[in-house]
Amino acid sequence: MDLPDPHPGPGQVRIVVRAAGISASDTKLRQGTLSFGAALPQTTGADVAGVVDEIGDGVADVAVGDRAFGISDDQAAAAELALLTFRAVIPPSLGFVDAAGLPAALETATRGLDQLGVGAGGTLFVNGATGGVGSSVVQLAVARGARVIGAAGPANQGYLRALGAEAVTYGDGMVERVRALAPGGVDAALDVAGNGVLPQLVDLAGDPKNVITLADFGGAEQYEVHFSNGFVDGPAFHALGEIGELVEAGRFWLPVDRTFPLAGIAEAHRLSEGGHVRGRLVLVIG
Repeated sequence: MDLPDPHPGPGQVRIVVRAAGISASDTKLRQGTLSFGAALPQTTGADVAGVVDEIGDGVADVAVGDRAFGISDDQAAAAELALLTFRAVIPPSLGFVDAAGLPAALETATRGLDQLGVGAGGTLFVNGATGGVGSSVVQLAVARGARVIGAAGPANQGYLRALGAEAVTYGDGMVERVRALAPGGVDAALDVAGNGVLPQLVDLAGDPKNVITLADFGGAEQYEVHFSNGFVDGPAFHALGEIGELVEAGRFWLPVDRTFPLAGIAEAHRLSEGGHVRGRLVLVIG
């Protein structure tokens, strides 16, 4: 449908959208299972990249003509224009498609690592380490100086090692495989996959307080594990402005699995729902 062009208020910028990322929350919003208190119908699309064409009062970090990426203020990035409060200038070596895949994965991964206090000298286990968020978690944790052990399917073991993690496979015996690498267990565990393994992660990390899940709300309540939610805990959007240094140093790379035209958004959502994406899915709009 046609909607009035949005215009930025104080602290906001407007971008001409060139690419928009597809995240797991987009499909849940479309289905009505993640409403944030709003009624259907809803727009989708948080991750976005494009060219700044209007700025609101008080904006000093970007200028008209800058390439910017960030989070769409109204979850409506799959459109021609988007308003951004949380944004950063796109690192010079990245194009619009690559930049559009970053924001939500970066924020989510950084929030989990911050809450667990992951830093140099610690050992982190990541359950679900090869999707957009998992790939970000691994690389950001490695950049902080942590030892990372990650779980993924058999086909992704080499990819996971390329990101800097020690790789193990999912399924029966996963705990034993992790303990073969870390006999004393791990300092922290981050559950990205939400596939019902929180008891095993608590066992590996020694205490529920050393485990965070990004995907298993029911399990978090049952096993007294913290469910990380940016709306409740507060977002970690500081990650947007910090990632450029790692990108330009060749220490962070988030692959784009597939791109789609805007008319292919339904196919992109179906692929996202299938749960076997390595990296990110991105709509190319402009």
